[in-house]
Amino acid sequence: MPVSKPAPKKKPTKRKPKAPKPLLTPDDVIERLRALYGEPEWRPHGDATAELVLTLLSQNTADYNSGRAFSRLLQQYPDWESVVDAPLDELIDTIRPGGLAPTKAPRLKAMLSEIRERRGDFDLKFLADLPVQEAREWLRTLPAVGPKTAACVLLFGLGMPGLPVDTHVFRVASRLALIDERLGPDKSQTYLEATVPPADHFGFHILLIRHGRHTCYARNPACDRCPLLDGCPWGLASNK
Repeated sequence: MPVSKPAPKKKPTKRKPKAPKPLLTPDDVIERLRALYGEPEWRPHGDATAELVLTLLSQNTADYNSGRAFSRLLQQYPDWESVVDAPLDELIDTIRPGGLAPTKAPRLKAMLSEIRERRGDFDLKFLADLPVQEAREWLRTLPAVGPKTAACVLLFGLGMPGLPVDTHVFRVASRLALIDERLGPDKSQTYLEATVPPADHFGFHILLIRHGRHTCYARNPACDRCPLLDGCPWGLASNK
């Protein structure tokens, strides 16, 4: 009579550690950082298409490099129509200082071509007359436009609510437990846009960037001079 083998033991399921609870509200964070860095001035420039192009060029590169690429683009081509019609190799060479030019150039042409096909021109001012969510969704249907790019266009181009989550915002908000870092930037943006009052989106975004650049560094953050330390779960745990 064959001897039955014992069933293999199931490995115990590891429970994911619970994310710490925030000790400060977004309002608390804004108030304290405003006292340190001053009140950010929200002055949207009104050119949504230019903001869209600049944001695409800024992906995965430093602001200085994307700025150079954008300046070269404006010097080389008199209008967006010329960018769409430009030879691809020429466009790649023009925006090369921004990095990843062979990837960004065809995306740029596809994005602008789509706008022209839908609207008959390149003017996106009509988005300012739409409800915020509708304007956001319209932008998201364009090639190469993700949540962060759409939020940048709304916030800086049109003066509408939007909360782009870049590396600084993500790091500082994660350390403050305002978001769970396991969500990733896109889902974190959705969460923050729902929890931070729309009127505070610009201030929250700019202040967290300033704090990430000047105090809450990725490595060796200056917790000893941080006005948020007593409300920062990450900082409190790291400075015991």
